[in-house]
Amino acid sequence: MMKDKKYLLIPGPTPVPPRVVEAMSRPIIGHRSAEFQGVMERVTGKLKKIFQTENHVFVMGSSGTGALETAVVNLVSPGDKVLALSGGKFGERFAELAKLYGGEVIFEDFGWGYDIDLNVVKKQLDANPDIKVVLATQNETSTGVQNDIKALGKLVAQYDAVLAVDAVSGLGAIDLKTDEWNVDVVCSGSQKAFMLPPGLAFISVSDKAWAKIEKNTTPNYYFSLLKARKNIAKWNTTYTTPVSMVYGLDAALDMILEEGLDNVFARHALLAKATRAGIQGLGLELLVPDEYASLAVTAVQAPMVVDADTLRKVLLKEYGVTFAGGQDMMKGKIFRIAHMGYADKMDVIIALASLEMALGKCGYKAELGAGVREAQMVFVGGEHA
Repeated sequence: MMKDKKYLLIPGPTPVPPRVVEAMSRPIIGHRSAEFQGVMERVTGKLKKIFQTENHVFVMGSSGTGALETAVVNLVSPGDKVLALSGGKFGERFAELAKLYGGEVIFEDFGWGYDIDLNVVKKQLDANPDIKVVLATQNETSTGVQNDIKALGKLVAQYDAVLAVDAVSGLGAIDLKTDEWNVDVVCSGSQKAFMLPPGLAFISVSDKAWAKIEKNTTPNYYFSLLKARKNIAKWNTTYTTPVSMVYGLDAALDMILEEGLDNVFARHALLAKATRAGIQGLGLELLVPDEYASLAVTAVQAPMVVDADTLRKVLLKEYGVTFAGGQDMMKGKIFRIAHMGYADKMDVIIALASLEMALGKCGYKAELGAGVREAQMVFVGGEHA
């Protein structure tokens, strides 16, 4: 075998297209130059189309978690009530950040593998009219759950609270109409559906959110949105920008916009449907039901005969295929297959074909081709499409 042939099928970092790699190889220019200001203006305009917003959108040099911390440090003053909605690892992370900065956090844990219950949210907002911020996750990658941000935005808009959404792994793969759905702050990152290496974060801010930010008393420096707003007036970033990453972002955004947002969302929906069909064709159990399953990543319960991490080791060693494992309470119990960003039909076929062979090596009896066949039926528009 070609031992260096690898297939990366995890929910970040995701594969980077050659077009993006080529763009990132361009010579460096000054990040305060007029030429780079032109790049930033162009890139920001494209980002607004992906965010589907007229609000400010900022580019930051950080991971996606940096965008989450930016949201919290600018919105949450010590003692502010924060409603944190969680159904997995990243919902918990958002809540931890709010606690770190002195927020009085009301933590609603809906359970790993479950989506947000809007009735619970409404009860908390009615019982606590002084809630300043609601924190939610669009796409909970630890469980493969996709939350209904449209419905949540409609609900929160009826209150004084602002809605901040972690869309780090969802934006660019799953529809999120920032303005239309009343989402005040949207956080995302480069290494997921944006098809870039880790290193950039993005955040949009509504007028309703700015009213909170301008009164905020939490000390901040690198993650100051007020500084970012001042600098973006001249198409500058507050601190040194990863120039090469912005070149790559420019190319990646072109790829997304050339495909068309609706087509991008439809592609992710098709890949998710085919993946889930293939998993069920192998007799394996999905972690979450179809009604709130992610379009970007599929979580699968390991069969009784082998734990998920052992199976993943076989996949990597024998076939060069990398799936993501479970986190915290899900460690060893699930594996996760990503189908986001620079992903297409053959990525799903490779994932399922390698899984079939690895399962056999681990003692799980599955008919070779059973999962691949079900995915193919979805792709060709057969009876399962």
